[in-house]
Amino acid sequence: MRRGIAATALVASLALAATACGGSDSGDSADGPVTITWWDTSNATNEAPTYQALVKEFEAANKDIKVKYVNVPFDQAQNKFDTAAGSKGAPDLLRSEVGWTPAFAKKGFFLPLDGTEALADQAKFKPNLIEQAKYEGKTYGVPIVTDTLALVYNKELFAKAGITAAPKTWDELKTAAATIKDKTGVDGYWGSTQAYYAQSFLYGEGADTVDADAKKITVNSAAAKKAYGTWLGLFDGKGLHKADTTADAYAHIQDAFVNGKVAAIVQGPWEITNFYKGAAFTDKNNLGIATVPAGSTGKAGAPTGGHNLSVYAGSDKAHQAAALKFVNFMTSAKSQATIAQKNSTLPTRDDAYTDAVKADPGIAGYGAVLSAAQPRPALPEYSSLWGPLDTELPKIAGGKESLDEGLGAAETAIAKLVPDFSK
Repeated sequence: MRRGIAATALVASLALAATACGGSDSGDSADGPVTITWWDTSNATNEAPTYQALVKEFEAANKDIKVKYVNVPFDQAQNKFDTAAGSKGAPDLLRSEVGWTPAFAKKGFFLPLDGTEALADQAKFKPNLIEQAKYEGKTYGVPIVTDTLALVYNKELFAKAGITAAPKTWDELKTAAATIKDKTGVDGYWGSTQAYYAQSFLYGEGADTVDADAKKITVNSAAAKKAYGTWLGLFDGKGLHKADTTADAYAHIQDAFVNGKVAAIVQGPWEITNFYKGAAFTDKNNLGIATVPAGSTGKAGAPTGGHNLSVYAGSDKAHQAAALKFVNFMTSAKSQATIAQKNSTLPTRDDAYTDAVKADPGIAGYGAVLSAAQPRPALPEYSSLWGPLDTELPKIAGGKESLDEGLGAAETAIAKLVPDFSK
């Protein structure tokens, strides 16, 4: 999952619109290769070149298929695909965030992949990631990268403060932050006001935004209030950076961490390559990676994120067949190992974790915390539930409304997204 990626300029949007159609405007000729369109939502600077190189490798081995590669900004892709698919003009392939997959499947936009070439190696993938790509018993995506959140920290600053192990609870983190401030003058922790990052606090109290099985909204429950109370308490105190509620908060937090101006943050592996570019992590081994701290229940964990490759159900049979072959190639152990080594992202199948891949300390560190990641419930609307919280949490953290007021407003907004759920 990506967070905080800025929107591109209008010219990029116009170029995207011109290349949107995968099936009806593919440029195929009667005796030429089939041309499929792929919308890739990876980071255009750090990740896209690796995918573009793999596209060329695939085309060289499959002369009858051409791939029209389009890099779509992650924060625009969901709405753009929804619009394009609704008008029968979507690309043949989408790099779909795991939360989008069941939502688009429910709308009939994705092709079921069970029994197809795309899932020929299904047994090689991590079972929980295949399960997360399903909707009503059918599989609509093949996992290409996975991720979760972790507590990332500056080992040197921790050592200067005399702290030898990563905090295991939020209370321990508060204590560590104060010690780091006393010993180094640097803030010990800077938290995010984004709902996705606050999700770990809910898990730490055995809570969630909703109880999908019981069809009940739980974002305003006693356990959730306790969780968000802990989250709120990490913006005020010695060594705890105050909440940044600006539009550029993500970039501010990231920049401070990579340059050694804050000792710890919660972040995902999609930023590993950017960590290594920072002044604080020219020595990659200075990057500490630990499971997100636990709440009062002793539970610790973060959402399971990542991306699937999904095929558009509206493409014709020839384009679907070509797309399925391409998905099989891109999600193979060889391709995933290449992607991991170039982009420092986490593969979705065990046979892609080669010795060379595991030699990256960032991948090794995040790989060690994956077992604590919590899969999302099989609810197509689940990812959209963070939207109301993204509106309310900055207001709460900025002192513009109380915790009760903010969670009450979020509950009301969530009820509109899942109208058949009780409060």
